[in-house]
Amino acid sequence: MILNRLMAGGTNRVRCVASAAFVLFVCATSLRAESFPFDQELLLDAPPMRPGKRMPVLTVEPSGDARIDLWCKTVTAHVEISEAAVKVEAGPLPEELPTMQSAGQCSPERIQADEELLATFTQVTGWRWEGNAVVLEGPNVLRLRPSDH
Repeated sequence: MILNRLMAGGTNRVRCVASAAFVLFVCATSLRAESFPFDQELLLDAPPMRPGKRMPVLTVEPSGDARIDLWCKTVTAHVEISEAAVKVEAGPLPEELPTMQSAGQCSPERIQADEELLATFTQVTGWRWEGNAVVLEGPNVLRLRPSDH
């Protein structure tokens, strides 16, 4: 019945309705794509640090509670996110090494990299999507990709 009414109005009305539907779809998709990916593992887009297999991961809950798995250790954090701004307040690196770790996971180089990466996280001030990556901006840029598993 609706289609018959639209057709009675002519081709222009059908085009107008189709165009409006397309614009609404694009707007809804854009809004969804712009939101921060809460409750997803965001993997650091960086080459692996051998010999260990562990890669840094950021996971942020909608409440702002977060977990940062670094090259060796893990810290808890609180993340405040707005449209384009972000602030990361992280706890200190734990003194003790992880009880379960793979070979080479906590080499002196990885522990040093943990300190540097944690400092980079706490200095970010902005975020944005770039393709399928979340980019955290500050003095240094971090690219994170949502995990596919």
